[in-house]
Amino acid sequence: MTDAHDNSMRRAAIALAAAGLLASATVSAQTTPTTPPPEDQEGDSTEQGQTHLDESFGPSYDEWVRETRRKAWEDTKWTVQARSYYLGREKYDDTESEAWALGGSAGFKTGYFRERFSFGATGYTSQKLYGPEDKDGTLLLAPGQEGYTVLGEVYGEFLVNDATRLTLGRRGLDTPYISRNDARMTPNTFELVTLQGLYGGKDGEPELRVGGGYVNKIKERNSDEFVSMSEDAGAPEGFERGVYTVGANYKTGDFSIGAIDYYSDDIINIFYTEGKYSMPLGEDLKLQFALQYSDQQSVGDALTTGGNDFSARQWGGKAELAWGGALFTTAYTSASGDANMQNPWSGYPGYTSVQVEDFNRDGEDAWLLRAGYNFKSVKGLGVYGLWVNGSDPEAPGQYARDEYDLNLQWTVADGPLKGLMMRLRYAHIDQQDPGGSDLDDLRVMVFYDPPSL
Repeated sequence: MTDAHDNSMRRAAIALAAAGLLASATVSAQTTPTTPPPEDQEGDSTEQGQTHLDESFGPSYDEWVRETRRKAWEDTKWTVQARSYYLGREKYDDTESEAWALGGSAGFKTGYFRERFSFGATGYTSQKLYGPEDKDGTLLLAPGQEGYTVLGEVYGEFLVNDATRLTLGRRGLDTPYISRNDARMTPNTFELVTLQGLYGGKDGEPELRVGGGYVNKIKERNSDEFVSMSEDAGAPEGFERGVYTVGANYKTGDFSIGAIDYYSDDIINIFYTEGKYSMPLGEDLKLQFALQYSDQQSVGDALTTGGNDFSARQWGGKAELAWGGALFTTAYTSASGDANMQNPWSGYPGYTSVQVEDFNRDGEDAWLLRAGYNFKSVKGLGVYGLWVNGSDPEAPGQYARDEYDLNLQWTVADGPLKGLMMRLRYAHIDQQDPGGSDLDDLRVMVFYDPPSL
């Protein structure tokens, strides 16, 4: 025991001595003037202060790679958000959906390696705090009121040039009919390849935004799995179709106009266009007009409708008056064709699409009135209320509806609670059926984005 102990102590002392010598050498290397060793001076007669042509025009390739790699890591942006969300809904048939969840997201996106390539990833989670099994359907949790965790984004982004970028992988996307629709605990994300460009727009010059690509799969808002876009739209199992999309938007001054098309073989073709124009009427007064049009057609085998062809369209107009901290809105939409309008991938851009209802059934006309105000006395505090009146649709057994929404939100902009957002939303829908059915929807949200990130 004594000899073994002495040997252990001797080895420890030798190790400590070696570590001390190594630390001394390191400090010496850091504090001693950087004079090259004799072997590095051989064959180099360049005088101090001189630069020859082979050393000109920037660093060597290896040095440039190291420099851009270091800069890319330094430019990495981290995003973290915590969410708590309660939703309770009493439906037209008196059944209920109710859940309370806790979760959020964490992710990052690097800077550009070699000034051309970056990558990113985002993970999401939603865990049950409360959720009776017989009250499923809030979309806060997975089916069966189960919690879930998913790596929703893993992607690479390539700069083709300063104005054009190529994205490949799994990522969120924001367009009128394919979007994140981030109105629950976690957003939709997509498996895709896209090419996007932004040209002009500097110092008030005209701006052109263009984009196109192929979207193969979707992760729905309350899911941890990616499925084919056609399966998500309602096609029979075994049929896998993606979506091709291309679009552009042009903006000059207070006027903008654009269009986008979505094509999924044997599923659907959706065309959407929108134009906007705003008119300043004074220092604190501004009027804006907008028009939109959607056209939907069945394609090929029409897999989502059992081979039955369909056609649907909706147009709408909107006028908004901004006056100081107040915003007043009126809008109108009208749907027609031989089927209801569809939103197969969750997003829907209709001007009368609000908290619960989309007001896009075949033959349905809808009017919206909305008033909102952002309080100057309490920074970040805002409130709005709206009413949508929808007419009787064409299909028998469907009835006119009126929806009333109230929204109160406070986003803390300063102080120790900076990054905290609290939101209360309530909707009541009165359906004009013989039984006088109605629906109530209450949502309470608390989101927190740490300001240090």
